[in-house]
Amino acid sequence: TPDKNWTNFSEFFYLLEKNKSAINFVTFVGQGTLRAYVVGEDDRIATQKEIEQMKSLAGEALDQGAFGISSGLEYTPGSFASTDEITELCKVMSTKGGIYATHMRNEADTVLEAIEESLWIGRGAGVPVNISHLKLQGKANWNKIDKALAMIEDANNYGYKVTFDRYPYTAFSTGLSNLFPLWSRDGGKERFLERLQNKNDLVEIKKYVLSKVASLSSWDAVLIAGVKKDGNKKFEGKTIEQIVTQSNEDPFEFTRKLLLDENGSVSMCGFGMSEENTSRILSHPLCMIASDASARATYGKLSEGSPHPRSYGTFSRFLRRFVRQNKIVSLNEAIRKITSLPADTLGINNRGRIAKGMMADIVCFDYENLIDKSDYVK
Repeated sequence: TPDKNWTNFSEFFYLLEKNKSAINFVTFVGQGTLRAYVVGEDDRIATQKEIEQMKSLAGEALDQGAFGISSGLEYTPGSFASTDEITELCKVMSTKGGIYATHMRNEADTVLEAIEESLWIGRGAGVPVNISHLKLQGKANWNKIDKALAMIEDANNYGYKVTFDRYPYTAFSTGLSNLFPLWSRDGGKERFLERLQNKNDLVEIKKYVLSKVASLSSWDAVLIAGVKKDGNKKFEGKTIEQIVTQSNEDPFEFTRKLLLDENGSVSMCGFGMSEENTSRILSHPLCMIASDASARATYGKLSEGSPHPRSYGTFSRFLRRFVRQNKIVSLNEAIRKITSLPADTLGINNRGRIAKGMMADIVCFDYENLIDKSDYVK
């Protein structure tokens, strides 16, 4: 593991160079990271002085090589920022360059409102926007696909640069705590764990969680992907429905106790998207292919758990299932979505194409026999 004793992007990039990264690496500075450092974990309005401090830190990161500002607005503490606060932060990029990449505030019942907020931030700050892993989660929201794509297309027609990316699976991956209301996570992990043991809070918490699970379909749509304690490893790769059927335990109680036992950190996969919408999103000319996954290996620490199969199979699955078999786009267009479109979106001018003067980042593959083998268990 590289030395973690760094405090800015220049030091971070120096360590990457020193340790000889095997892959090309681009990073953004996190809006949630900035807010945690300056404002803290609490749900409150940032003062003007705090906003200026966040802007100064973001500007420093951009000057040192960050490619933009990213946000995760379903997660604390980034979620506690208002639209105006995020817009003001992103204005730093109007002179320094960079794009705003966002995991939106909602990807389910208020997904259209979340898209509108993303577009509003881009317009207000005068910067390009990329919507990370665009999806419509929960069967009740699948019919919003036409409106969602139209909003993004209209923005581009009016001269605002908006792109999006997506992984080729109908399940998402997140923390198990994301099934719980934002207010229960206010103040950080310790406060969250306290509320999980408070009988008064649990009434409203349970009501919210059951509603969110119902929007996915059932507890069979929630799969435990990763835990730390050896005693809980037996749950990895199984849905909560499968687990409680064997133990005859209440599924909410199991979830609550597991989070307490794992100090609030459990990763999950949730099955909530449609195959048809996935195809439409992947085939859209503005869509890039992205894994939305953390770094993984087939050995050592980075092989632990039962992560979402996108960690290993994203690009092979896209080319095999959606291009070779389902023919949603041509092979040429598929390669553009993986190479030149991301490079152009990020403003990387010397990569993404096979041409004189470009970096020779070339992958050779056997198209007819390409296959992805990762699944939700292994």
